[in-house]
Amino acid sequence: MRKPQARPFELLPMLPPLPGWISAAPTETLEAAAFRSGAALAHLSLVTAAPDMPFALWRDRLALEAAEVCVGLAGRREGAGALRDALHLTKAGDDPGPAGRVLRQWSRAVARPISVAHLVNALEGIAAERIALCLDATGPTPVDRAAQVVEAVLTDHPQMEVAALILADAALARSLGATHVLPLLALTLKPRDLRLRGDHLRLACHRAVVSAVGQALPLAGDLARAAARLRAVAPKLRAKAAGRAVDLFLSRDVLAPGALAFMSDRAARRLCDRLVALGAVRELTGRDTFRLYGV
Repeated sequence: MRKPQARPFELLPMLPPLPGWISAAPTETLEAAAFRSGAALAHLSLVTAAPDMPFALWRDRLALEAAEVCVGLAGRREGAGALRDALHLTKAGDDPGPAGRVLRQWSRAVARPISVAHLVNALEGIAAERIALCLDATGPTPVDRAAQVVEAVLTDHPQMEVAALILADAALARSLGATHVLPLLALTLKPRDLRLRGDHLRLACHRAVVSAVGQALPLAGDLARAAARLRAVAPKLRAKAAGRAVDLFLSRDVLAPGALAFMSDRAARRLCDRLVALGAVRELTGRDTFRLYGV
């Protein structure tokens, strides 16, 4: 009896998890912490070799997680659902509110290649000269350079935690030769860490990178398999411009049907519901109206 043929997404290799020796033991010295964070970042680079990895989607989903942490730093309690609503259900040109502005900054920051001009547009209240200095930060390791950025920005602007963390992750990504911001430090740095300075802050950043890589890797694997499922059902879609819609779903954390502006409202809703029925996309709100969909 012939075995049923595996579907394409079932053939995807699992992305290797972060080895336990990197994250298991506490790091009490700066040298040990720097070694472990370097090993974690080297392991993270394996993701860039993964076939068909949806990098834009991965960055945008991590941007949501980073925004949720940053909102918490400000003493707010909006979770992922509230953040998504604030950003994606607000009309263009309207104010999405404090929490929505945080997510908007992160989403914009990760969407395009790192440059001073792009980050000026993404961030609120940070001058181009400051951004340029942050991107040119120096230090013995990429994480040390990122820590220097956190310290410099927060020394001059103690309330600008969001900008400090975005710029730190931008400096880290550039030091690693990446073209786009990948939220890492923002995922796991604690409020008390942001009050540290000098070697104490560097140590906290090295530890945070190890923890963040451990968090980002499983998400990358989940999204790679989800993206494969979506690509596998794409040929079944009959709607015009369905290919463009699939490409958008593979690059955004969530979409409202209205974001598919190249389709009629009715066609966009029908396509989203069809993708849900095929198991390729999830409806994330549980509502009958004002729905949001994501891979």
